[in-house]
Amino acid sequence: MAKNIAEQIVEMLENAGVKRIYAVTGDSLNHLNIAVKKSSIQWIHVRHEEVGAYAAAAEAELDGFAVCAGSCGPGHVHLINGVYEAHRSHIPMLVIASTIPSDEMGMDYFQETNTIKLFDDCSYYNQMITRPEQVQRTIQTAIQHAISKKGVAVIGLPGDVSELDAEEASTSAQIFKTNPVIRPSDDELNSLAALINENKKVTLYCGIGASEASAEVIELSKLLKAPVGYSFRGKMAIQPNNANEIGLTGLLGFPSAYHAMHEADVVVLLGTDFPYQKFMPVKNKIVQIDESPERLGRRAKLEMGLAGDIKQTIMALLPLLKEKTDLDFLNEQLAFYEKVKENQLEYVKDFGKEDAIQPEYVAHTLDRLAKKDAIFTVDTGMCCVWGARFITGTGERKMLGSFNHGSMANAMPMAIGASLAHPDKQIIAMCGDGGLSMLLGDMATIFQYKLPIKLIVFNNRTLGMVKLEMEVGGMPDNETDMINPDFALVAQAMGYPGKNVHKPEDVETAIKECLDHNGPYLLNIFTNPNALALPPKIEFNQVLGMTKSMAQLMLGGKMDEVLETVKSNYKHIKGML
Repeated sequence: MAKNIAEQIVEMLENAGVKRIYAVTGDSLNHLNIAVKKSSIQWIHVRHEEVGAYAAAAEAELDGFAVCAGSCGPGHVHLINGVYEAHRSHIPMLVIASTIPSDEMGMDYFQETNTIKLFDDCSYYNQMITRPEQVQRTIQTAIQHAISKKGVAVIGLPGDVSELDAEEASTSAQIFKTNPVIRPSDDELNSLAALINENKKVTLYCGIGASEASAEVIELSKLLKAPVGYSFRGKMAIQPNNANEIGLTGLLGFPSAYHAMHEADVVVLLGTDFPYQKFMPVKNKIVQIDESPERLGRRAKLEMGLAGDIKQTIMALLPLLKEKTDLDFLNEQLAFYEKVKENQLEYVKDFGKEDAIQPEYVAHTLDRLAKKDAIFTVDTGMCCVWGARFITGTGERKMLGSFNHGSMANAMPMAIGASLAHPDKQIIAMCGDGGLSMLLGDMATIFQYKLPIKLIVFNNRTLGMVKLEMEVGGMPDNETDMINPDFALVAQAMGYPGKNVHKPEDVETAIKECLDHNGPYLLNIFTNPNALALPPKIEFNQVLGMTKSMAQLMLGGKMDEVLETVKSNYKHIKGML
């Protein structure tokens, strides 16, 4: 029998190295599903398409490419959030959006959506297959766009088209994974070297774009006696074995990195599209180097903007630089960083109390007990803060999150993709109670595929980051509290162990038990709902806003909450001001 279009697509995906497709099957996807069943590709049956898209995004970030799918109408809409996540994080992913019969298009048919319009804002390539002779060219072009532009490609596939007989195309079906050497011109490099050589104090700030250049960043830092800050996405690669690192800046960061960037004569931004303008210096010279020149200059006023791969650029730049001998600036920044870290550890020493365990202590303990090559996923919000400040890069660890899109509920789905792609690794999902609640159903997917994921729930019974945002804006928090189910019992209902931790003295033993368990495990830790995550630079209007909100809470009779907030954060506030 001749193969049909669904089988042809699957064959191309096999040849491209695809290992699995994350999807909820249904009508228009059924022919693709059966074609996958006959192949080496695994169909991962998630409970919600959003989870499938997040899981595929995690796999793609770790391994370079992945695929998810959704069937007509609601299936497409459910995919959207995870698709945005992949695209905004520049992760190569193919989305197969199967859809209604081609002869019903434009007739307001049951479950009809316009895939071109729907996915247009979150893809680099977005086309519909309507004829057999299109298939190979379209799939090849879609994958080529995804891996070359680093983002999402979407294929619309009507259910009736997927069962037609396949035809061979005259163009290439092969996928070309190119690796060009990109760096600034010699003239640009000489100008950059001259700028660096003539200025005394240099700070390096690295993002995810510098993740393959860790050794080169360290060498550059040693040569220039330059402190090295980094973004959250850059942390796991840039922090390890780097004697000159001074932490993160931004909303989740430390005052040390903020200080080093503002005190420098020259700040060199390496592979970062850091979005928070308020944390950028304005009185010194800034150089930005990025492989995508369209990003240059949109976050700060630049002295120079250069296009290039960070590793190749640094390698070409190093011979042009003069070694700096003055250690004063570097030593000042490193000494300040040590004080900041000491202040952070005050929260680790103060464990909290029953049902108000300090989340910093939990994260620090988790960091200590986790394996050196663990893969962490973090929910957006407070879990991002604790991950950013307390999970240490080792050179082998990875940390995944919704760092650009900023969506809730990503940690557990991303852990699914990471665990399927890397079954030999310890996968730890740092979940907020709000995030886990949002996509709770896919805890069943973890059991169905026997994934040894460790779900650590930071259960503060509130939308913590939203609460903080309201308070610094001068508003008393409203409708941020959460009445949660017993997550430990939910895990048990799903088929695997779950345990509640109410007392700080039980945290370390419980985390050890969780991490040592052979299989999935949920640990539900009752953390302090009044623990705040203040940024490295506190504006006067934020202090004023917090004062106003505390006053409103007191006037509203919530004196206990005010006192608990102050007691829970006095060390942090003292260290930041």
